[in-house]
Amino acid sequence: MTCASCVGRVEKALKAVPGVTGAVVNLATEKASLTTSAPVEHAALVKAVKDAGYEVPASFAEPAATSLEIAIEGMTCASCVGRVEKALKAVPGVTEAVVNLATEKATIQGAVEAAAVMAAIENAGYDAKVVRAATGTGPAETDERAEKKEAERRELTRDFIIAAVLTAPVFILEMGSHLIPGVHALIAATIGMQNSWYLQFALTTLVLFVPGIRFYNKGLPALWRLAPDMNSLVAVGSLAAYGYSLVATFAPGFLPAGTVNVYFEAAAVIVTLILLGRLLEARAKGRTSEAIKRLVGLQAKTARVRKDGRIVELPIDTVISGDIVEVRPGERVPVDGAVIEGESYIDESMITGEPIPVLKTDGSDVVAGTVNQKGVFAIRATAVGGDTVLSQIIRMVEEAQGSKLPIQALVDKVTMWFVPAVFAVAALTFAAWLYFGPSPALTFALVNAVAVLIIACPCAMGLATPTSIMVGTGRGAELGVLFRKGEALQSLKDARVVAVDKTGTLTEGKPALTDLELAVGFDRANVLSLVAAVEAKSEHPIAHAIVDAAARENLSLPTVSDFVSVTGFGVTAQVDGKRIEIGADRYMAELGHDVTAFSAVAERLGNEGKSPLYAAVGNTLAAIIAVADPIKETTPAAIKALHDLGLKVAMITGDNKRTAKAIAERLGIDEVVAEVLPDGKVDAVRRLKTEYGKVAFVGDGINDAPALAAADVGLAIGTGTDIAIEAADVVLMSGSLQGVPNAIALSKATIGNIRQNLFWAFAYNTALIPVAAGLLYPLYGILLSPVFAASAMALSSVFVLGNALRLKAFRAPMQGENGAEPRRQLELVPAE
Repeated sequence: MTCASCVGRVEKALKAVPGVTGAVVNLATEKASLTTSAPVEHAALVKAVKDAGYEVPASFAEPAATSLEIAIEGMTCASCVGRVEKALKAVPGVTEAVVNLATEKATIQGAVEAAAVMAAIENAGYDAKVVRAATGTGPAETDERAEKKEAERRELTRDFIIAAVLTAPVFILEMGSHLIPGVHALIAATIGMQNSWYLQFALTTLVLFVPGIRFYNKGLPALWRLAPDMNSLVAVGSLAAYGYSLVATFAPGFLPAGTVNVYFEAAAVIVTLILLGRLLEARAKGRTSEAIKRLVGLQAKTARVRKDGRIVELPIDTVISGDIVEVRPGERVPVDGAVIEGESYIDESMITGEPIPVLKTDGSDVVAGTVNQKGVFAIRATAVGGDTVLSQIIRMVEEAQGSKLPIQALVDKVTMWFVPAVFAVAALTFAAWLYFGPSPALTFALVNAVAVLIIACPCAMGLATPTSIMVGTGRGAELGVLFRKGEALQSLKDARVVAVDKTGTLTEGKPALTDLELAVGFDRANVLSLVAAVEAKSEHPIAHAIVDAAARENLSLPTVSDFVSVTGFGVTAQVDGKRIEIGADRYMAELGHDVTAFSAVAERLGNEGKSPLYAAVGNTLAAIIAVADPIKETTPAAIKALHDLGLKVAMITGDNKRTAKAIAERLGIDEVVAEVLPDGKVDAVRRLKTEYGKVAFVGDGINDAPALAAADVGLAIGTGTDIAIEAADVVLMSGSLQGVPNAIALSKATIGNIRQNLFWAFAYNTALIPVAAGLLYPLYGILLSPVFAASAMALSSVFVLGNALRLKAFRAPMQGENGAEPRRQLELVPAE
């Protein structure tokens, strides 16, 4: 491509490919970004470009299937992030690279070798290690990472203590004379001022080149590469103060008269305070990733596997699909599987949020990480390692924590040029004070230039967004709200309408006996057992619901004979010598039974969208029955919570209008779209977007997948189908609608937290760089000492991290009984 017309031709060719809804071609990068509404063959895209008269590079001619996660060491600020991303995107075959300062990881998409990616990172001046290639985090890897972080914290603690011990005498010798009258005279009368300077030189040299050597090892090479970072600012600032003091101490004749002074204390204190800031930052960073640690703690480390007629305890990563695994009382289920022997109750609260243990018998599915109660059972492993539900949850949380939100785009643009701009401001400050400043001008020039370099480190900018994302998504995981895509964390807060599917979302998703009204003289248990006995012979879903209801009430079913099904009307049979007839009102009329006694009940059921059935026992009308898909207990409160958040609620369903309208009226739903097919749901979502703005769609079935993808944010009920979950941006593991207001409230809280952090980071630098440059000196005689600049810089990062950690205390709007927070969906207790 050589000009704008080439761009237009390629875009036109790509948009003509079926499934492509948008194509943006960039002449500068010579790349195209596509938006699709359906799966598109990679070969079709390549062919479209070639047919238009252009070539596709070999690295892009085949579909990319590589996803790499790289751990990066040595990044300290936002400019490091920009530099690493730039280096990664320059690697042929890389289609996307996202670097996260808080997690210290890069996620790379594209057809590229890990070696090429690692080489690019190392050439940019950082150390790299492959963490994973399209798999989840395991316990071993998490332990290794935790050990590494702990070692880093111990090293920082040691270096800070050394620096503080060495810096204290320097600070007292130099600053004591300014703070306490008589100290200057005391020093002069005892060791002498020159010897004082020699002692300061020795101690400061140790501070800079023992605990502080890290800043020079990283910062100076980055400066030589013309890619300065935070370490470069610290290195140049402290070395400038140190170098000037060195000349004043050993070669004062080279300095103009009246400018001979030492600033050893500034160099030493700068390094010490920034080490303190790094230490506090490392500790706070560790707390931001606690959610992942706790999730990984739910994974069992071993499993008892049957091998050759005996039980062998094996490491969890050696278990394979098909193995027979035994689970004892109190143990966590090690892998996903199906029960083949025994039975027990299992606490599944980490997945469903339901505190009541669930009975598991032969054929029941069990999930890794859930807790067995008192029974013993054996399972056949169906999913192991990274394929288990728990591993998928961990992977979702990791991917969300490592994602980059649209709000970060402005930060990236600013920080790429921020450090070079600070060097330019420092140089201008030095020149302005040298030429226009009062005597001693050289001293003023040096001090203010160093203050500018130190105060402007963009650590807070780099941490402002990712730390909030980490804590917010981690808190969401604890509440059973999994953000599969980080962008949803930002866009969900802007939703104006929540559109919901009915079946399985508002309702339980399967028919159940909801009403059984009896005629005078009949007993509920007797009538239900007789009706269930007859319906047990039928294959109709309504019949199954009645039989299930009898089973729940522990009723025994009598023997049935002479069963007859009358299509479209009902069924009849003989039970214990009595004739039992079950069917609609027209069937009762045909049999000669008068149903007017139940007319009021029938009217009520009709208004609720239910179709009543009648039962006659021994030629006497005995009961009116209704079977329906019952509304989940949590649904009414969830709808109210959404309304309290100022949102409209719409129901989009394939069910009939009468039933849909009845449910909507009961729940206070604002708008109903009924009797629609999957493509009709998509049209309804688009219409709601046009009328109200951003739409969040909640569903659980295969037929909901297109609408989930079409909405601004798709939320899948976690108990639904895999297809729906894959199409969604957010997964609600609780299986109820209550996760929706929780997710929206968490989105608002997290983005609000990010904005607070960004305001602090930008406002801090915007306000204090001019102060450090000496802007207030002509008016008020105020200068910012490099020592105070170092303190402010260190505290800015700590403030941002501390503010992000407030999200750990986020309280969900959906409250449990007595105002208490509902039981957390993920029981975060480490495995034994």
